[in-house]
Amino acid sequence: MKYLVAGLGNIGPEYERTRHNIGFMVVDRLAEKREVIFSPARYGDMASFRHKGRSFFMLKPSTFMNRSGRPVLYWMNKEKIPLENLLVITDDVALPTGTLRLRPKGGPGGHNGLSDIIDSLGTSNFARLRFGIGDDYPRGFQSQYVLGKWTPEEMELVGPKIETCCEMVLSFGLQGVARTMNEFNRRVE
Repeated sequence: MKYLVAGLGNIGPEYERTRHNIGFMVVDRLAEKREVIFSPARYGDMASFRHKGRSFFMLKPSTFMNRSGRPVLYWMNKEKIPLENLLVITDDVALPTGTLRLRPKGGPGGHNGLSDIIDSLGTSNFARLRFGIGDDYPRGFQSQYVLGKWTPEEMELVGPKIETCCEMVLSFGLQGVARTMNEFNRRVE
């Protein structure tokens, strides 16, 4: 069985370790743990590994956050990955910093990357793992906040949650979205 794990973010050194790039940070950490390296590929960087008979393909789109749909669709088609085996990892300002929420489907919640994936796939029926980045910014400063770097204090909380996300990705592939939600959504609060 094959799975596509799309970590959303923006390419370029100026976006590294920013709140908006938490999807990249999660798949980078999972690649490190699995001792695989991301390589340039069509529409992004790809890495893959096998775990207990399953193949995990990790994607970091190179099209910037707001155009994440085309890379996701391309790699799903190329690797013949069914919709139920897609997991998108993204930031969420509506959740407190470090809160993790896995859902089997849903709307974009104001997230342009999710909107573009929904538009490209023609459905919102795919799993997404939302990583809370909080909303500690003054009115009108959301863009600066999400594109801002994590503070050292935030990283003390965020680092262990990235490790939990790695566990959730593997669980998603081994147990499916429902059992992973039951196990982790309560545990990570």
